Amino acid sequence: MTPRATSAAQVSDDADPLVVRTVEVADPGPLLALLPRENPVAWVRRGDGLVGWGVAAVVRTNAAKRFAEARSWWKTRSHAAVVRDEVQLPGTGLVCFGSFAFADQPGESLLVVPEVIVGRRGKTAWVTTIGRAAITTPPEVTGTLPPKPPSGVAFTDGALSGTAWEGVVAEAVSRINDGLLEKVVLARDLVATATKDIDVRWPLSRLAESYPMCWTFYVDGLVGATPEMLVRRERGLVTSRVLAGTIRRTGHDERDLALAAALARSSKDLEEHEYAVRSVADALAAHCMSMNVPESPFVLHLPNVMHLATDVAGVVKDAANEASSCLDLAEALHPSAAVGGTPTEQALSLITEIEGMDRGRYAGPVGWMDAAGDGEWALALRSAEVVGRTARLLAGCGIVASSDPEAELAEAQAKFVPVRDAVSGV
Repeated sequence: MTPRATSAAQVSDDADPLVVRTVEVADPGPLLALLPRENPVAWVRRGDGLVGWGVAAVVRTNAAKRFAEARSWWKTRSHAAVVRDEVQLPGTGLVCFGSFAFADQPGESLLVVPEVIVGRRGKTAWVTTIGRAAITTPPEVTGTLPPKPPSGVAFTDGALSGTAWEGVVAEAVSRINDGLLEKVVLARDLVATATKDIDVRWPLSRLAESYPMCWTFYVDGLVGATPEMLVRRERGLVTSRVLAGTIRRTGHDERDLALAAALARSSKDLEEHEYAVRSVADALAAHCMSMNVPESPFVLHLPNVMHLATDVAGVVKDAANEASSCLDLAEALHPSAAVGGTPTEQALSLITEIEGMDRGRYAGPVGWMDAAGDGEWALALRSAEVVGRTARLLAGCGIVASSDPEAELAEAQAKFVPVRDAVSGV
């Protein structure tokens, strides 16, 4: 959404404590089919997850203090809340959804507490109601009218043409070869314009159907399906999925297996991946008393691309310590080398200098957390910001010394495919 020109946190009326009730319900069916068009939020993978609607409370922050302001607000709201949770699972009780800007300046970030949340985890389903009055009977969970596909969608280059972006990549490679940094992630944007306002439930549903292995999300205009889990915290166990190193799939099984093997041996991609894993492991080490960092990555197969992937795991030093919430961990990890580069300061400076656009919330943390500090924050990749008739798609590539600008442009084009297809209305 369009950033707001403020420097202080913008909050909803906090005069009354939130009153929360969670009860178990029968399986409600596909979660995304429950969403109304107004004020939806979503976080689903393989049919499980959380969806919600309405706004019980919200805080909007920006600038370098965006995480601290959001964390302070959530602490105040969750401590004051009156909660009756009859299910007692991660994602029940008081829950907020959030999305944070990639950079310290500019860009708006937010946490939002819906009025109704429906969740499913395995065979257990529940509904949570949140308001400012006495706890009442939960609403009946039923489906809504299905969304209509976007119409007349046309695509145009965003800030830079493909040729111009190749020039930016070449400049980054030159800086790396001069020894100024080891890796930088560069993004580009693509603008889709429809003839009528886009109903975000359409691309949301298409992404969930086509990419069930990804975390499909929607928060305040930001929609996407990301394969990269920045951090999950569940009762003291911390996990992070690191992706870096990509190759496009052909659709032919034998050829794709050969490409996967080539990716696993690629010195360029292994170098890029090593930087990303190292940055995550180093950031988590300060918060964890034990960690498991695999020595080599595996190849993650998605419908359009394959990635080198590593799952880093750890155990937080003190699960009861509010300074080790999943949001604290997300802040400590962001921006990792997978979306910024390494060294971090030099990479971010180069991005600001040559990328030529504002990323907004692209590649920033997106996800949810509960009052206990558990939750999931992914990187907002394979995503678009939808405002009215327009969707701004973004995709990025990791640039190292051996990167080829033409190949990096082809990789960016492949990463556009999921959201491009989803907003096309096909």
